[in-house]
Amino acid sequence: MSVQESPAAVVEAPPKRQFDRRSFAERYGMIGVLILLVLVMSGAPNFLSVDNAFNIARAVSINAILAAGMTLVILTGGIDLSVGSLIALTGVTSVLLWTNGAPSVVAVVGGVLAGALVGFINGSLVAFLKLPAFIVTLGALTYVRGLSYSLTDAQPLIASDLGYKALGNGAVAGIPMPVIAMVIVYLLMWFVLERTTFGRHVYAIGGNAHAARLAGIKVKSTLVRVYIIAGACAGLAGVIFSARVESGQPKAGEGYELDAIAAVVLGGTSLAGGRGRIWGTFVGALIIGVLSNGLVLFNVPFFYQLIVKGLVIVLAVGIDGVRNLRKE
Repeated sequence: MSVQESPAAVVEAPPKRQFDRRSFAERYGMIGVLILLVLVMSGAPNFLSVDNAFNIARAVSINAILAAGMTLVILTGGIDLSVGSLIALTGVTSVLLWTNGAPSVVAVVGGVLAGALVGFINGSLVAFLKLPAFIVTLGALTYVRGLSYSLTDAQPLIASDLGYKALGNGAVAGIPMPVIAMVIVYLLMWFVLERTTFGRHVYAIGGNAHAARLAGIKVKSTLVRVYIIAGACAGLAGVIFSARVESGQPKAGEGYELDAIAAVVLGGTSLAGGRGRIWGTFVGALIIGVLSNGLVLFNVPFFYQLIVKGLVIVLAVGIDGVRNLRKE
């Protein structure tokens, strides 16, 4: 009796993963824009020199640190307009501490804590009183600037012997200290957003705060911590700025909040919240830094530079609007 063999099972190969051009463009498109911008600006005198590359890195560092904290706020669907004024207040605070006999470490930490304190106030008003983040931080932008003027009698605080000036002008192995600080901030932010529960909660709140609350996430305390981190980042940026100019400048940071927001949105973070990556923000900050540096080297008048940067901000918001329309 012959035994009939059963036919071998047919195993189908898994379908090939198709290349998603839209997803690729959203994730890596701004890197292409940065490369193109560098090629365009390479025609400017000395743009491609090593010294100018360090100049760009130093200039980018402050805005990039601001934008790192802003990324967390925007990921939750909020906004922080106070960070530019915090550049002034925290720098003035650190210089005041130094000139009154505080050690360098205390002066630096004091400036960062001053930023974190304002962030705590902003976050508490947004989270617990449910006030619009735009209004809360717009008010902070004004009163924080006023505090900076009142602490200095509207005059710069010059400190040529500033104990922590190496933080703004020093270097380690040829790498400027502000750049090292920027890299450390971004590594920490990447770890927080990509490898911690807190980071997942930030994305969840930005995606749907009500659903996040139902899932057991402590939305209010998370929001407060987000604004504290943004304030601390602004505080660090302000301390670095004061170290670079060796003084506390009550007018420092004017308009910086717009550059920070533009860097975040150019980097792919949605103003609606819940979507974005910290390294995209870094690329966005580089785009703005390269653009500003190139315009200066091309001797473009300052008022035309403002026009170009304003158009970049509008472009960034427009790109975000197109992304949101495609998601609907």
